[in-house]
Amino acid sequence: MSGARHSRQVVVVTGATGGVGRATVRAFGARGAAVALLARGEHALERAAQEVRDAGGSALPLVVDVADPEAVDAAAGRIEEELGPIDVWVNAAFSTVFAPVAEIRPEELKRATEVTYFGFVHGTQAALRRMTPRDRGTIVQVGSALAERSVPLQAVYCGAKHAIQGFTESLRCELLHDRSGVRVTMVQMPGLNTPQFSWVLSRLPRHPRPVAPVYQPEIAADAVLYAADHPERRMYWVGGSTVATLLGQKLAPGLLDRYLARTGYDGQQTGDPVDPSRPVNLWKPPDDTAPDDYGAHGVFDDEAHPHSLQFWLSRHRRPLALATAVTGAAAAALTVGLRRSAG
Repeated sequence: MSGARHSRQVVVVTGATGGVGRATVRAFGARGAAVALLARGEHALERAAQEVRDAGGSALPLVVDVADPEAVDAAAGRIEEELGPIDVWVNAAFSTVFAPVAEIRPEELKRATEVTYFGFVHGTQAALRRMTPRDRGTIVQVGSALAERSVPLQAVYCGAKHAIQGFTESLRCELLHDRSGVRVTMVQMPGLNTPQFSWVLSRLPRHPRPVAPVYQPEIAADAVLYAADHPERRMYWVGGSTVATLLGQKLAPGLLDRYLARTGYDGQQTGDPVDPSRPVNLWKPPDDTAPDDYGAHGVFDDEAHPHSLQFWLSRHRRPLALATAVTGAAAAALTVGLRRSAG
C-alpha cells in the first residue's frame, strides 16, 4: 500500500461531500487514513469530515472549486504541510447537464467541462508535482461506463469522461516511459444511487435517474480503495452492466446506438415531473448551508444493489483462476486414475 512509508496513509478526495466522494472518504476514514476533503459546500464538508473522524480517521476539509487550478494546487500544498506527503489522490468531483445537445447553453457546457474534465486535470497535475519528485504515489480517476460508451441526454458528461480517459491514457504512457514509481488507474462505474439526480441541471420533463441496474455508492467506494491498493491494473470495471455495455460497444456499437436511441430517453427519467424549485449545483453548491447535506445516497435506495458480484469476481480473479486450474488438474488426474482402474 502507498501509505506504508509513513505512519498513516494520506489521501485526497475531490467531490468529497456527495455520492462516490462521500462514500470514499468514509471508507478511507475507516482505515485510519488522514483524509483531505475537497469540495465547494462548507457545511457539507464539515459533516463529511466528521464522518471521517467518527469512522476512525483524521480529516482536513478544504473549500475548493476544482475548476480553479491555483486553488487546487494551493490546497495540495496545505495538505502536505498539515498531513504529510500525499499517498493517494482520488479525482471524483463533477457537474453536468441533463439535456439534448441542442438545448445546452454554451456557458453551461463550458462550466461543466471546467469542473468535470479540467477538475480531474488540475487534481492530477497537483498530485504529480508532489509525487513525481518522491517517485511514489497513486492517482485514481473515478470514471464511468459512459467514458467509453455515450448515451443520449448526457453529452456534457460523456464528453468530459471520454476526455478524462484520453488524458489518463496519455499520462500512463508518459509514466511508463519515465519508469516512474507513480501509478495512475481508472475505475469505470455503473449507474449509481447518488444525489446528483436531485441537483443536476436538467431540462428533461421528468426527474432524471441513473440507467438501471442501479448500485449503491459504497460499491464504488470499495472499488476506489481496491484500485488505490492495486494500481498496477490500468482500469477496473464495476458492475455487470458496465461489463455488458463496454463489451457491447466493442462488438456492436451500431446496434447499441439504435438500442439507446429507443430506450435512453425513458430509461433516464422517472415517472415524476421535475420539481421547478429543485437546487442546481452547476454554479454553486446546493449543500453549502445547513441543513442541506445530501450525503452519499440519492433517492433510489429501494432499487439500488448493495453488492456487485462482478466486481467481487474481478477482485478475486487470480485466486479463482488458480482454484479452477487446480480443480481441473485434480479432476483430470482422477479421471485418468479411474480409467486405469477400470482397465
